[in-house]
Amino acid sequence: MNKKDLRIVFMGTPDFAVASLKNLVDNNYTIAGVITMPDKPAGRGHKLQYSAVKQYALDNNLPLLQPEKLKDESFLESLKSWKADLQIVVAFRMLPEVVWNMPRFGTFNLHASLLPQYRGAAPINWAIINGEKETGVTTFFLTHEIDTGKIILQKKVPIMEEDNAGIIHDKLMNIGAGLVCKTVDLLLENKIDGIPQDNLISDENELKPAPKIFKETCKIDWNKSSASIHNLIRGLSPHP
Repeated sequence: MNKKDLRIVFMGTPDFAVASLKNLVDNNYTIAGVITMPDKPAGRGHKLQYSAVKQYALDNNLPLLQPEKLKDESFLESLKSWKADLQIVVAFRMLPEVVWNMPRFGTFNLHASLLPQYRGAAPINWAIINGEKETGVTTFFLTHEIDTGKIILQKKVPIMEEDNAGIIHDKLMNIGAGLVCKTVDLLLENKIDGIPQDNLISDENELKPAPKIFKETCKIDWNKSSASIHNLIRGLSPHP
């Protein structure tokens, strides 16, 4: 299949996702539609604010859906009407099977860690908090359990002593955008099998999770080592 004939539906919300969407558009892939979160009130005036992905879609005249519920019949009918061959997810939300199983080539996700390590909502933060020397990005096929599908591609990125979550976020955002396009190209060439994550796990106890960051996470325990405190601050900077 020619890449212009491949109809892609892109799902994402923040700036991290925009980089991948922009890279797809700049490289002349066909974006059949974009799905992002509904507008949310923000600031003192509680004005409705667009997501970064919505703003990019509007600026580039891309078809857009903002479903409240991903199992809503009207949304599913609209999604089907786009006739996607492939769906790509970057920093969105958990999808029901009826959505991720819809395209003939399935749905793949870009995750900001070297899976199977750091499954969850805050992989960048936790990699730094735990003092890792490297992290990376992974593309993988979606399945029922979150962040557990077959791995397609990975790219490692070193974590330098002076790096914080903001710096690593931007590095992974840009490297991930390239990995997304490379993943699509491999799919078009029929060169994707995917590696089951279980093949990479020798001991479940060695898996490090990446749960959402809460206020409690941000408290400094002054009894810990200076290195641990330094890593916590780096992992939560410039903001949790």
